[in-house]
Amino acid sequence: MTPKQFKPRGLYFDDLEVGDTMISPGRTVTETDLVIFCGLSGDYNQLHSNIEYAKETVFGRRITHGPLGLVIAMGLAGRQGYLEGTAEAFLSLEWKFKAPIFIGDTVRVQAEVVNRRAVKSLGGGIVVFKVEVLNQEDKVVQEGKWSVLMKSDPALA
Repeated sequence: MTPKQFKPRGLYFDDLEVGDTMISPGRTVTETDLVIFCGLSGDYNQLHSNIEYAKETVFGRRITHGPLGLVIAMGLAGRQGYLEGTAEAFLSLEWKFKAPIFIGDTVRVQAEVVNRRAVKSLGGGIVVFKVEVLNQEDKVVQEGKWSVLMKSDPALA
């Protein structure tokens, strides 16, 4: 029996135009997320891991690790599906941490295509996404640009 070939769920380079915007579902950041990230990264900074210490900081409570917000953003972008099976490589990122993400915050991602350049020798093109992580108050807590190598649609070759 020959395996069936399925079209990837993601969007091809050819499908993406400057101005296209994708918005993810929300995701609530939990205590478990923070604890697992502490263990995975080895970063037990008291700002993240000590309730009593964090009460005395400018934030008044523990905040999540900045990179945890970025990783959650990548996961939310993956849930949207536009990169699934068509993203060849994550090439670079520029990233800013604008405000803290607290345990209990619900974040979502808005990604807009701001640039695209065909690279036929690589079988597709480079797409630059402006990415914003917004909390439940619609406040941008993290933002930046992701450059991704995307496949071209083989049906157009």
